[in-house]
Amino acid sequence: MVAKIRLEDRECPLSTALGYVGEWWTLLILHDCFDGYRRFDQFQENLKISTSMLAGRLKSLVANGLLEKRPYQANPVRYEYVLTELGRSLRPVVVALAAWGNSRLDPAERSMVLVDAGTGQEVEPVLVDARTGRRVDGDDHVFTAGPAAGAAFRDRYADTVPVAPRQDPV
Repeated sequence: MVAKIRLEDRECPLSTALGYVGEWWTLLILHDCFDGYRRFDQFQENLKISTSMLAGRLKSLVANGLLEKRPYQANPVRYEYVLTELGRSLRPVVVALAAWGNSRLDPAERSMVLVDAGTGQEVEPVLVDARTGRRVDGDDHVFTAGPAAGAAFRDRYADTVPVAPRQDPV
């Protein structure tokens, strides 16, 4: 296994995000949470993950503020794991990753698809700018150095357009 780069060694927001969800079991556990799973035995049965690995991942998710551990039984004490607001905010990431994975498969090979809950129609998620509604996954949107960028990021993005002050529509 490749050693992780320490977050303090990278100012990239992707490094920060991967610090929360970089281990693949983490995303699978979060996906189960989005599907309504809350209890250790549910995760273990669905994912076929070892108890020690699952316990470690759940502990990490709680420590990172993505899940909250709540008792649901007093004797013996048993816990459930509930998504926090921070955890729920990762749903679009999981949806996008699943859609990307499905786009590489023949439709007949897809074991899970995203559908409109009211109609059952399959949907294709896209990433758009909330202000303009324009897709942001094409070449007409680029990364650039932000206000807190260090020298390395300013150099990396020296040839891109600088951040303009945000202007809200009138």
